[in-house]
Amino acid sequence: MTEVLWHGRGGQGAFTAARLLGEAYALKDSNSFALAFPSFGPERRGAPIRAFTKLDNKPIGNRSETKKADFSIFLDDTLFSEEAFNELKQGGVIILNSKRPMEDKRVFVIDADSIAEEILKRPITNTVLLGAFSAVYDGISIDDVIFAIKQGMPERLHKRNIEAALAAAKTAEEAFR
Repeated sequence: MTEVLWHGRGGQGAFTAARLLGEAYALKDSNSFALAFPSFGPERRGAPIRAFTKLDNKPIGNRSETKKADFSIFLDDTLFSEEAFNELKQGGVIILNSKRPMEDKRVFVIDADSIAEEILKRPITNTVLLGAFSAVYDGISIDDVIFAIKQGMPERLHKRNIEAALAAAKTAEEAFR
């Protein structure tokens, strides 16, 4: 099972990204299963939240929070600290939305804020980071992400979110090689 841990703040779309990733994976074929769920305290804009996506080739019965993830994705770099490495499995990868470079090879940095501002005209980075994830994780393609956006978001949001995911996937492919 591949486990993905999402870190964001209320209103940034971390749970939407977790859910869309689950849809992108599960809609690929009949041997792909996903589970996505949020975890948050006070439900208010700006409060830290975590969301989880579990991906497997068999039905997923374990509905507990992820303690050690294959991927940990940060929509907001103010939530990132050295503690993040304690949440990673051996060989795990952190995808971090930041303008600051990181020297640690376990951290892939992408300036998702700039992509979101340019394309979405809003600082919402969920589909940007989902697009970047598709370039880093072999289990889904950008086409799977686009299909999930079309299935799981209102039609009025399709064009810009697809464009943002594509831009991030291209940026990630170039940087992650």
